[in-house]
Amino acid sequence: MRIPFEQMFERFRSVLLKHGFRADRAEMCARLFAETSRDGVYSHGLNRFPVFIDYIRKGYVRVDAEPVISERMGAIERWDGRSGPGNLNAHFSMSRAIELARQYGIGCVAIRNTNHWMRAGSYGWLAAEAGCVGICWTNTIPNMPPWGAKESKIGNNPIVFAVPRTDGSPIVLDVAMSQFSYGKMSIHAASGEPLPVPGGFDADGNPTRDASAILATRRSMPIGFWKGSGLSFMLDAIVTLLSGGNSSMDMGKLGAERDLSQVFIAVDAARLPDRDELGRKIADMIDDLHAAAPDENGGKARYPGEETMRVRERNLRDGIPVDESIWRAVLELDA
Repeated sequence: MRIPFEQMFERFRSVLLKHGFRADRAEMCARLFAETSRDGVYSHGLNRFPVFIDYIRKGYVRVDAEPVISERMGAIERWDGRSGPGNLNAHFSMSRAIELARQYGIGCVAIRNTNHWMRAGSYGWLAAEAGCVGICWTNTIPNMPPWGAKESKIGNNPIVFAVPRTDGSPIVLDVAMSQFSYGKMSIHAASGEPLPVPGGFDADGNPTRDASAILATRRSMPIGFWKGSGLSFMLDAIVTLLSGGNSSMDMGKLGAERDLSQVFIAVDAARLPDRDELGRKIADMIDDLHAAAPDENGGKARYPGEETMRVRERNLRDGIPVDESIWRAVLELDA
């Protein structure tokens, strides 16, 4: 089943208006959700929308709350998200980092007391399309065991790197510190399709491709094993330090993924004196990547974000594929 982009967007907007969003904020929030599914990240678009509404009803997300400045330190700013909608706070924070980059060459915004930002890559695309190198990351509730343990003490803490291009689509990498996000594993669990590689551990502590088994144990696997575990901890430490907000440990005590901390960095690439030469070098790097010999399965090397454009074009043309039960649930959401 496929749904036209505008129909999905309008449904999201209608539901948000019924839940107290101001018109302009409902439009932006709905667009961010719909664009996430449009670009193929279904786990954090349509599939996440009912959870978002549930968090509003529980009081975790304050629909009318907007960020307020806490401290200004030149090119670095701290903001308080006041438990507002995570994707709106994140869009604001990267936009503000871009403004600072225009002024200083680089801008950094750290925000505390915000909520789940949905698709992390949205804010990398925002930076790159504004001509900036973008870096952003978030901490999460403890949902992954540190390497050598079986109790969840660290978050999967997604991070995004984005590079603008004057000729061609941006390069955008969006990765969590777990091999697979819980949203992605939920999709595999529902379909019964095994994960392409082991993504966590079963009840006996064995690596497994069975998403249902991993969801039951809540023992996801860090990328790079001990390396991903260490990187997750460091991202959490830095975002907590810069924002002055909650760590993953603190969120574990809250018992829900709310009031978390995020960092957004933008570098104005237009200020680089040799930008044109560097642009040609990036193009040469991509050509060299594409020239890599295919693997035994006939694969093809792609730069991060390249497939996104193909998925976007198809979904805009043919409609966005949806899980029918989730789409029905969204259609049934009331005030």
